[in-house]
Amino acid sequence: MSISTEPQPGPAAPSAEKLRWEDWLAGFSLGLLALITFANVLARYFTDQSFAWTEEISTGLMVILTMAAASAAVIRDRHIRIEIFFLTGSAERRRFLAQCSALASALAFAILTGLGSRFAYDDFRFEVTSPGIGLPQWWYSVWLPVLGLALTLRAVQQFLKVRRQA
Repeated sequence: MSISTEPQPGPAAPSAEKLRWEDWLAGFSLGLLALITFANVLARYFTDQSFAWTEEISTGLMVILTMAAASAAVIRDRHIRIEIFFLTGSAERRRFLAQCSALASALAFAILTGLGSRFAYDDFRFEVTSPGIGLPQWWYSVWLPVLGLALTLRAVQQFLKVRRQA
């Protein structure tokens, strides 16, 4: 059995009608992250002072960006995998591995959602405030379980999509 070394065709760049909510959220988060980071760099350059709030906001935006991009990768089946095991097998084997991958992703993100929910609830219950600007910490941590649930649902959706392709 020979293994093809030619690159596999990837998905085309998403067109305007194929953009999903994950794409918009990730794009907005990345743009806002770049904007506030650039403002902080300018402030440091010209005043030798830093905006205290940019680090907190940047961390929150990075969580949102990461989770939104991961959700987009799940629904497009573009997550990292060991291609030698996936591509060298029969169509039935690839389908089975894709289903296992989707279920494992759903399980992992469901666990993340549960733990993130406890974390955000503790921040809310104990009225934890952020160290830099004193905002309620749950404003940042609530995005972890919300987007973790979205990721779980996307992984289940991907599982069902692969299952229907029989």
